[in-house]
Amino acid sequence: MTSDFRAFYFGRAVMVTGGLGFIGSNLARQLVALGADVLIVDSLIPDYGGNLFNIAGIEPCVRVNVADVRQESTMNYLVRGRDVIFNLAGQVSHVDSMRDPYTDLEINCRGQLSLLEACRKYNPGVKVVFAGTRQVYGKPDSLPVSEQHLVRPTDVNGINKAAGENYHLLYNNVFGIRACSLRLTNVYGPRQLVKHDRQGFIGWFTRLAVEDREIEIYGDGSQLRDFVYVDDVADAFLRAGASDVCNGDVFNVGGDEPISHRDLVNLLLGVAGTGRVRFVEWPLDKKRIDIGSFYADSRKFHAAVGWQPRVTLRDGLSASVDFYREHLAHYLDNAGDMPAGRG
Repeated sequence: MTSDFRAFYFGRAVMVTGGLGFIGSNLARQLVALGADVLIVDSLIPDYGGNLFNIAGIEPCVRVNVADVRQESTMNYLVRGRDVIFNLAGQVSHVDSMRDPYTDLEINCRGQLSLLEACRKYNPGVKVVFAGTRQVYGKPDSLPVSEQHLVRPTDVNGINKAAGENYHLLYNNVFGIRACSLRLTNVYGPRQLVKHDRQGFIGWFTRLAVEDREIEIYGDGSQLRDFVYVDDVADAFLRAGASDVCNGDVFNVGGDEPISHRDLVNLLLGVAGTGRVRFVEWPLDKKRIDIGSFYADSRKFHAAVGWQPRVTLRDGLSASVDFYREHLAHYLDNAGDMPAGRG
Protein backbone atom coordinates (compact mmCIF):
# COMPACT_ATOMS: atom_id res chain seq x y z
CA MET A 1 0.00 0.00 0.00
CA THR A 2 1.37 3.43 -0.94
CA SER A 3 0.60 6.90 0.37
CA ASP A 4 -2.67 6.66 -1.59
CA PHE A 5 -4.33 5.45 1.60
CA ARG A 6 -3.97 8.96 2.97
CA ALA A 7 -5.54 10.54 -0.10
CA PHE A 8 -8.46 8.12 0.39
CA TYR A 9 -9.68 10.13 3.39
CA PHE A 10 -9.97 13.52 1.73
CA GLY A 11 -13.66 14.46 1.95
CA ARG A 12 -14.61 11.10 3.47
CA ALA A 13 -17.27 10.98 6.17
CA VAL A 14 -15.71 9.11 9.07
CA MET A 15 -16.76 8.43 12.65
CA VAL A 16 -14.45 7.77 15.58
CA THR A 17 -16.09 6.17 18.61
CA GLY A 18 -14.10 6.88 21.74
CA GLY A 19 -12.81 9.85 19.79
CA LEU A 20 -12.10 12.03 22.82
CA GLY A 21 -9.89 9.34 24.31
CA PHE A 22 -6.21 8.64 23.89
CA ILE A 23 -5.94 6.78 20.59
CA GLY A 24 -9.19 8.14 19.16
CA SER A 25 -8.20 11.78 19.52
CA ASN A 26 -4.78 11.24 17.96
CA LEU A 27 -6.47 9.42 15.08
CA ALA A 28 -9.00 12.24 14.72
CA ARG A 29 -6.16 14.75 14.45
CA GLN A 30 -4.60 12.81 11.59
CA LEU A 31 -7.98 12.53 9.86
CA VAL A 32 -8.50 16.29 10.12
CA ALA A 33 -5.07 16.86 8.59
CA LEU A 34 -6.08 14.60 5.69
CA GLY A 35 -9.25 16.59 5.02
CA ALA A 36 -11.79 14.08 6.30
CA ASP A 37 -15.28 14.96 7.57
CA VAL A 38 -14.82 13.80 11.18
CA LEU A 39 -17.58 12.90 13.63
CA ILE A 40 -16.35 12.12 17.15
CA VAL A 41 -18.56 10.06 19.44
CA ASP A 42 -17.60 9.68 23.09
CA SER A 43 -19.50 9.01 26.29
CA LEU A 44 -17.09 11.04 28.45
CA ILE A 45 -17.57 8.51 31.26
CA PRO A 46 -15.30 9.62 34.13
CA ASP A 47 -12.03 7.65 34.41
CA TYR A 48 -12.31 6.17 30.90
CA GLY A 49 -9.96 8.66 29.22
CA GLY A 50 -12.28 10.98 27.29
CA ASN A 51 -10.95 14.52 27.57
CA LEU A 52 -12.08 17.58 25.62
CA PHE A 53 -8.54 18.96 25.81
CA ASN A 54 -7.50 16.09 23.53
CA ILE A 55 -9.03 17.92 20.57
CA ALA A 56 -7.70 21.35 21.49
CA GLY A 57 -6.93 23.24 18.29
CA ILE A 58 -9.09 21.12 15.98
CA GLU A 59 -12.50 21.86 17.53
CA PRO A 60 -13.73 23.85 14.46
CA CYS A 61 -12.79 20.93 12.20
CA VAL A 62 -14.73 18.14 13.93
CA ARG A 63 -18.24 17.46 15.14
CA VAL A 64 -18.58 16.00 18.64
CA ASN A 65 -21.55 13.97 19.85
CA VAL A 66 -21.49 12.99 23.52
CA ALA A 67 -23.17 9.60 23.40
CA ASP A 68 -22.73 6.03 24.59
CA VAL A 69 -22.34 3.20 22.07
CA ARG A 70 -24.85 1.23 24.15
CA GLN A 71 -27.61 3.68 23.15
CA GLU A 72 -29.19 1.87 20.20
CA SER A 73 -31.39 4.72 18.93
CA THR A 74 -28.44 7.11 18.99
CA MET A 75 -26.19 4.68 17.13
CA ASN A 76 -28.94 4.09 14.57
CA TYR A 77 -28.81 7.79 13.75
CA LEU A 78 -25.08 8.45 13.97
CA VAL A 79 -23.85 5.67 11.67
CA ARG A 80 -25.86 6.96 8.71
CA GLY A 81 -23.83 8.39 5.87
CA ARG A 82 -20.45 7.44 7.35
CA ASP A 83 -17.94 5.85 4.96
CA VAL A 84 -15.61 4.50 7.65
CA ILE A 85 -16.13 3.93 11.36
CA PHE A 86 -13.12 3.59 13.63
CA ASN A 87 -14.55 1.79 16.62
CA LEU A 88 -12.38 2.58 19.61
CA ALA A 89 -15.07 2.94 22.28
CA GLY A 90 -14.54 0.49 25.10
CA GLN A 91 -13.64 -0.25 28.69
CA VAL A 92 -9.93 -1.06 28.61
CA SER A 93 -8.91 -1.52 32.25
CA HIS A 94 -8.12 -5.13 33.11
CA VAL A 95 -8.29 -4.38 36.84
CA ASP A 96 -11.65 -2.61 36.55
CA SER A 97 -13.07 -5.51 34.54
CA MET A 98 -12.34 -7.88 37.41
CA ARG A 99 -13.90 -5.53 39.94
CA ASP A 100 -16.96 -4.71 37.83
CA PRO A 101 -17.43 -7.41 35.18
CA TYR A 102 -20.99 -6.41 34.29
CA THR A 103 -20.05 -2.92 33.15
CA ASP A 104 -17.21 -4.35 31.10
CA LEU A 105 -19.66 -6.80 29.52
CA GLU A 106 -22.14 -4.04 28.70
CA ILE A 107 -19.62 -1.78 27.02
CA ASN A 108 -17.33 -4.29 25.31
CA CYS A 109 -20.04 -6.69 24.13
CA ARG A 110 -23.50 -5.12 24.09
CA GLY A 111 -22.13 -1.76 22.98
CA GLN A 112 -20.37 -3.37 20.03
CA LEU A 113 -23.55 -5.16 19.01
CA SER A 114 -25.48 -1.88 19.17
CA LEU A 115 -23.08 -0.26 16.72
CA LEU A 116 -22.92 -3.24 14.38
CA GLU A 117 -26.69 -3.67 14.33
CA ALA A 118 -27.05 0.03 13.52
CA CYS A 119 -24.66 -0.47 10.61
CA ARG A 120 -26.52 -3.54 9.39
CA LYS A 121 -29.85 -1.73 9.40
CA TYR A 122 -28.90 1.79 8.36
CA ASN A 123 -25.46 1.75 6.71
CA PRO A 124 -24.54 -1.70 5.38
CA GLY A 125 -21.87 -0.29 3.04
CA VAL A 126 -19.72 1.14 5.83
CA LYS A 127 -16.21 -0.08 6.71
CA VAL A 128 -15.55 -0.70 10.43
CA VAL A 129 -12.11 -0.98 12.05
CA PHE A 130 -12.25 -2.34 15.60
CA ALA A 131 -9.67 -1.64 18.30
CA GLY A 132 -8.80 -5.10 19.56
CA THR A 133 -6.15 -5.98 22.13
CA ARG A 134 -3.24 -8.35 22.68
CA GLN A 135 -4.96 -9.24 25.97
CA VAL A 136 -7.12 -11.77 24.10
CA TYR A 137 -4.10 -14.09 23.85
CA GLY A 138 -3.56 -14.43 27.58
CA LYS A 139 -0.26 -15.90 28.74
CA PRO A 140 1.74 -16.67 25.59
CA ASP A 141 3.05 -20.14 24.76
CA SER A 142 5.94 -18.72 22.71
CA LEU A 143 7.35 -15.39 21.63
CA PRO A 144 6.80 -13.37 19.53
CA VAL A 145 3.03 -13.96 19.47
CA SER A 146 1.43 -14.27 16.04
CA GLU A 147 -2.26 -14.25 15.16
CA GLN A 148 -2.15 -18.07 15.09
CA HIS A 149 -1.77 -18.16 18.88
CA LEU A 150 -4.75 -19.51 20.82
CA VAL A 151 -7.17 -16.95 22.25
CA ARG A 152 -7.47 -17.65 25.98
CA PRO A 153 -7.72 -14.44 28.03
CA THR A 154 -6.74 -14.29 31.68
CA ASP A 155 -9.26 -11.62 32.72
CA VAL A 156 -12.82 -10.46 32.09
CA ASN A 157 -11.71 -7.60 29.84
CA GLY A 158 -9.82 -9.94 27.55
CA ILE A 159 -12.83 -12.27 27.26
CA ASN A 160 -15.22 -9.45 26.43
CA LYS A 161 -12.81 -7.81 23.98
CA ALA A 162 -12.45 -11.17 22.24
CA ALA A 163 -16.24 -11.38 22.00
CA GLY A 164 -16.48 -7.82 20.66
CA GLU A 165 -13.86 -8.65 18.05
CA ASN A 166 -15.71 -11.77 16.98
CA TYR A 167 -18.97 -9.85 16.60
CA HIS A 168 -17.19 -7.68 14.04
CA LEU A 169 -15.88 -10.70 12.15
CA LEU A 170 -19.31 -12.33 12.25
CA TYR A 171 -21.01 -9.25 10.82
CA ASN A 172 -18.37 -9.16 8.10
CA ASN A 173 -18.83 -12.81 7.19
CA VAL A 174 -22.62 -13.10 7.54
CA PHE A 175 -24.04 -9.64 6.91
CA GLY A 176 -21.37 -8.16 4.63
CA ILE A 177 -20.46 -5.31 7.00
CA ARG A 178 -16.80 -4.88 6.06
CA ALA A 179 -14.88 -5.12 9.31
CA CYS A 180 -11.50 -6.05 10.73
CA SER A 181 -9.75 -5.92 14.09
CA LEU A 182 -6.36 -4.55 15.08
CA ARG A 183 -4.97 -6.28 18.15
CA LEU A 184 -2.99 -3.50 19.79
CA THR A 185 -0.13 -4.07 22.19
CA ASN A 186 1.02 -1.42 24.68
CA VAL A 187 0.17 1.93 23.09
CA TYR A 188 1.73 5.08 24.56
CA GLY A 189 2.18 8.74 23.78
CA PRO A 190 0.56 12.17 24.22
CA ARG A 191 -3.06 12.45 25.37
CA GLN A 192 -2.99 9.17 27.27
CA LEU A 193 -4.99 8.96 30.51
CA VAL A 194 -2.57 9.48 33.39
CA LYS A 195 -4.81 10.47 36.30
CA HIS A 196 -4.80 6.87 37.53
CA ASP A 197 -2.83 3.70 36.75
CA ARG A 198 -5.64 1.35 35.73
CA GLN A 199 -5.34 1.79 31.94
CA GLY A 200 -1.78 0.71 31.37
CA PHE A 201 1.38 1.37 33.25
CA ILE A 202 3.49 3.30 30.74
CA GLY A 203 1.35 6.45 30.90
CA TRP A 204 1.38 6.29 34.68
CA PHE A 205 5.14 5.80 34.74
CA THR A 206 5.52 8.83 32.46
CA ARG A 207 3.49 10.98 34.81
CA LEU A 208 5.54 9.86 37.82
CA ALA A 209 8.78 10.64 36.01
CA VAL A 210 7.52 14.08 34.96
CA GLU A 211 6.48 14.81 38.56
CA ASP A 212 9.88 13.58 39.85
CA ARG A 213 8.20 10.83 41.89
CA GLU A 214 9.07 7.22 42.63
CA ILE A 215 8.14 4.49 40.15
CA GLU A 216 7.48 1.08 41.70
CA ILE A 217 8.19 -1.97 39.56
CA TYR A 218 6.54 -5.27 40.52
CA GLY A 219 8.92 -8.19 40.84
CA ASP A 220 12.41 -8.02 39.35
CA GLY A 221 11.37 -6.06 36.25
CA SER A 222 12.55 -8.76 33.85
CA GLN A 223 9.24 -9.13 32.00
CA LEU A 224 9.40 -8.15 28.34
CA ARG A 225 6.85 -5.96 26.55
CA ASP A 226 6.63 -4.25 23.17
CA PHE A 227 5.42 -0.66 22.96
CA VAL A 228 3.96 1.16 19.98
CA TYR A 229 3.70 4.93 19.70
CA VAL A 230 0.23 6.35 19.24
CA ASP A 231 0.99 8.05 15.90
CA ASP A 232 2.07 4.68 14.51
CA VAL A 233 -1.19 3.17 15.78
CA ALA A 234 -3.23 5.94 14.13
CA ASP A 235 -1.36 5.18 10.91
CA ALA A 236 -2.36 1.51 11.29
CA PHE A 237 -6.03 2.43 11.61
CA LEU A 238 -5.85 4.67 8.55
CA ARG A 239 -4.31 1.89 6.47
CA ALA A 240 -6.85 -0.69 7.62
CA GLY A 241 -9.78 1.65 7.00
CA ALA A 242 -8.70 2.35 3.44
CA SER A 243 -8.04 -1.27 2.44
CA ASP A 244 -10.48 -4.10 1.83
CA VAL A 245 -7.56 -6.55 2.06
CA CYS A 246 -8.09 -6.47 5.83
CA ASN A 247 -11.78 -7.35 5.80
CA GLY A 248 -12.84 -10.23 8.01
CA ASP A 249 -9.44 -10.67 9.62
CA VAL A 250 -7.41 -9.82 12.72
CA PHE A 251 -3.96 -8.26 12.81
CA ASN A 252 -1.36 -7.65 15.49
CA VAL A 253 -0.15 -4.06 15.78
CA GLY A 254 2.87 -3.98 18.04
CA GLY A 255 6.28 -2.46 18.54
CA ASP A 256 9.54 -3.78 17.17
CA GLU A 257 11.68 -3.14 20.28
CA PRO A 258 10.83 -5.63 23.06
CA ILE A 259 12.20 -4.31 26.32
CA SER A 260 12.08 -5.32 29.97
CA HIS A 261 10.16 -3.26 32.50
CA ARG A 262 13.45 -2.52 34.23
CA ASP A 263 15.15 -1.24 31.09
CA LEU A 264 12.04 0.68 30.06
CA VAL A 265 12.01 2.61 33.33
CA ASN A 266 15.73 3.30 33.14
CA LEU A 267 15.24 4.65 29.61
CA LEU A 268 12.29 6.78 30.70
CA LEU A 269 14.17 8.22 33.69
CA GLY A 270 17.13 8.99 31.47
CA VAL A 271 14.93 10.78 28.93
CA ALA A 272 13.06 12.73 31.61
CA GLY A 273 16.04 13.49 33.82
CA THR A 274 13.72 13.19 36.82
CA GLY A 275 12.11 10.44 38.88
CA ARG A 276 13.47 7.31 40.56
CA VAL A 277 12.67 3.61 40.78
CA ARG A 278 12.02 0.99 43.47
CA PHE A 279 11.31 -2.73 43.13
CA VAL A 280 8.40 -4.18 45.16
CA GLU A 281 6.50 -7.45 45.53
CA TRP A 282 3.59 -8.20 43.22
CA PRO A 283 0.13 -7.39 44.65
CA LEU A 284 -1.84 -10.65 44.61
CA ASP A 285 -4.83 -9.31 42.63
CA LYS A 286 -2.56 -8.10 39.80
CA LYS A 287 -0.31 -11.17 39.84
CA ARG A 288 -3.33 -13.42 39.24
CA ILE A 289 -4.09 -11.81 35.87
CA ASP A 290 -0.55 -11.01 34.77
CA ILE A 291 0.51 -12.66 31.50
CA GLY A 292 4.29 -12.55 31.92
CA SER A 293 6.46 -11.51 29.01
CA PHE A 294 4.68 -10.58 25.79
CA TYR A 295 5.62 -9.09 22.45
CA ALA A 296 3.79 -9.37 19.17
CA ASP A 297 4.64 -10.50 15.66
CA SER A 298 3.15 -7.85 13.35
CA ARG A 299 4.45 -9.25 10.05
CA LYS A 300 0.98 -10.25 8.85
CA PHE A 301 -0.25 -6.64 8.98
CA HIS A 302 2.93 -5.41 7.33
CA ALA A 303 2.41 -7.87 4.48
CA ALA A 304 -1.23 -6.81 4.08
CA VAL A 305 -0.92 -3.01 4.08
CA GLY A 306 2.77 -2.14 4.44
CA TRP A 307 2.51 -0.93 8.03
CA GLN A 308 5.45 -0.86 10.38
CA PRO A 309 6.25 1.20 13.48
CA ARG A 310 8.46 4.16 12.71
CA VAL A 311 8.86 6.02 16.03
CA THR A 312 11.61 4.62 18.25
CA LEU A 313 10.88 4.02 21.90
CA ARG A 314 13.36 6.70 22.97
CA ASP A 315 11.83 9.29 20.64
CA GLY A 316 8.29 8.35 21.67
CA LEU A 317 9.09 8.63 25.36
CA SER A 318 10.78 11.96 24.78
CA ALA A 319 7.69 13.30 22.97
CA SER A 320 5.46 11.99 25.77
CA VAL A 321 7.54 13.60 28.51
CA ASP A 322 7.59 16.91 26.64
CA PHE A 323 3.81 16.81 26.14
CA TYR A 324 2.97 16.16 29.78
CA ARG A 325 5.50 18.68 31.04
CA GLU A 326 3.54 21.29 29.09
CA HIS A 327 -0.02 20.01 29.52
CA LEU A 328 -0.14 17.79 32.63
CA ALA A 329 -2.65 20.01 34.43
CA HIS A 330 -5.28 19.11 31.83
CA TYR A 331 -4.92 15.40 32.67
CA LEU A 332 -5.00 15.45 36.46
CA ASP A 333 -7.80 14.60 38.85
CA ASN A 334 -6.58 14.39 42.42
CA ALA A 335 -9.61 12.35 43.42
CA GLY A 336 -8.59 9.72 40.91
CA ASP A 337 -4.96 9.35 41.95
CA MET A 338 -3.87 5.83 42.73
CA PRO A 339 -0.80 4.32 44.43
CA ALA A 340 2.36 4.57 42.39
CA GLY A 341 3.01 0.87 41.81
CA ARG A 342 2.72 -0.98 38.50
CA GLY A 343 4.60 -3.67 36.73
